[in-house]
Amino acid sequence: MSEPSIFTRILRGEIPAEILVDDERVFAIRDINPQAPLHALVIPKTEEYRDVTELAAGDPALLAEIVTVAKRIAEEHANGEYRLIFNNGASAAQSVFHVHAHVLGNIEENKLVGF
Repeated sequence: MSEPSIFTRILRGEIPAEILVDDERVFAIRDINPQAPLHALVIPKTEEYRDVTELAAGDPALLAEIVTVAKRIAEEHANGEYRLIFNNGASAAQSVFHVHAHVLGNIEENKLVGF
């Protein structure tokens, strides 16, 4: 059995984090290395899916919940406007293989934020 992901450890309370949302199937935290004034991560509570491709194939309703929570966070913290990023694979800057979405908002004009 593999070790739990850092996100699972945060959810269990083993690692501190600023939790923004805690719903039945997803939770959201502030990123510890923000790339924009608003930088949150929306994470399913299950470790079943390593990346967004697996999630879309296995549970599209859960993917829709992630997008809905991202929108809610942006409405509360970024005037409703946001950028949603899924890193898919190590060469695409995915460092935690527990699917999660980056929600970025309040980005400076003409500044493209990416990973």
